[in-house]
Amino acid sequence: MTAMQCELVVIGAGAAGLVASFRAAELGCATLLLEKNKQPGVKILMSGGTRCNLTQNTDNRGIVQAYGPPGRFLHSPLASLSVQATIALFEAEGVLTKIEETGKIFPASDKASHVLAALVARLQRSGATLALSEGVHKIERAVLASGAAGFRLETTQREVQAARLILTTGGQSFPGSGTTGDGYRFAAELGHTIIPPRPALVPLTTTAPWVLDLRGVTLPDVTLSVKEGTRLLASRRSSLLFAHFGLTGPAALDVSRVVSGHPQPATLTAEIDLLPEERESSLLDWLAEETIHSGKKQLAIVVAQRIPRRLAEIVLESAGIPAERKLAELSKGERARLARALKQLALPLTGTLGFKKAEVTAGGIDLKEVDSSTMQSKLVPGLYFAGEVLDLDGPIGGYNFQAAWSTGWLAGTIAAGRG
Repeated sequence: MTAMQCELVVIGAGAAGLVASFRAAELGCATLLLEKNKQPGVKILMSGGTRCNLTQNTDNRGIVQAYGPPGRFLHSPLASLSVQATIALFEAEGVLTKIEETGKIFPASDKASHVLAALVARLQRSGATLALSEGVHKIERAVLASGAAGFRLETTQREVQAARLILTTGGQSFPGSGTTGDGYRFAAELGHTIIPPRPALVPLTTTAPWVLDLRGVTLPDVTLSVKEGTRLLASRRSSLLFAHFGLTGPAALDVSRVVSGHPQPATLTAEIDLLPEERESSLLDWLAEETIHSGKKQLAIVVAQRIPRRLAEIVLESAGIPAERKLAELSKGERARLARALKQLALPLTGTLGFKKAEVTAGGIDLKEVDSSTMQSKLVPGLYFAGEVLDLDGPIGGYNFQAAWSTGWLAGTIAAGRG
């Protein structure tokens, strides 16, 4: 059977793949988008609690800074498709947006399905061909019928020859959505280095029995730190949610990559500053003042003025002080232990909930082997990458979607030969 000939093949119809495909097709490049699932954008539909956090209310510099040192890789992609250009892209497709207090930008409808519908509509108008339920088994470099270098792909349906190729296969997070790490194998077989993938933006687990008593309790403003002995590995100030397995919410998710990447996560400790606005000395002053005015009150009642009652009892237990004790009965040393417990409530960690519950993947194709100004491989001409398949993961809040939109846009622009 004669192989199908394509100018450009994009593998993976997620956030980056959809944008890369319609961008290339709009520039006049004959583009085939292959997706092994029965529908495109499965992970888009799942994201943000089915609301899809499109991006963050910041500028390009804010996106870059949020990633830390690896963020430098995003300068060119963001210059190609900025935060504001991304918002304009969706609003032009009828997806009005809104900014929440955290800076997260969502569709005004709170429906991820509207985001996906907009992307698919633009893809259809672009003239790109979307092939669903067609996975890729094998990719190899080949000499095309024209005599030019290109790629030969074996799919579940046929053989395809392509002059250029964009890998947008995603990582390994939420494997139920189809992101099972195929792109890593393809890239490795083509000569690329893969930084070992690990879960990121994933809930943390613990064996601390008192966490069960707090399941469902949300703390809107805490600082969560991960420590190895006295060494600080990561810290994040945000909201935190207790669950039956441990900790979730933005603070926990944002520090999780250091836990999943640690060879012995059970040696790590999570430390919660329950009152990050207060210094330990000011808490001691508060306790002294309360002793004058409310010395006969039970400690649990006094501490519950600042934190939830159930948590107050746990903090007192952590400090070795009975909850029913009267405030006036506390010694100076006990007040110091209580203030310290409010600032440094510790619990042992055991790990994370793994890829099944991870929002993104840390690790992936080594950025050193990718030209950030074009998204093209430095090792294989005509091979491009975009999205989560790269070793590039950001914090919660729309940063990872922005990286996907922007890297996809740039890859599609350059792969179309119009950049």
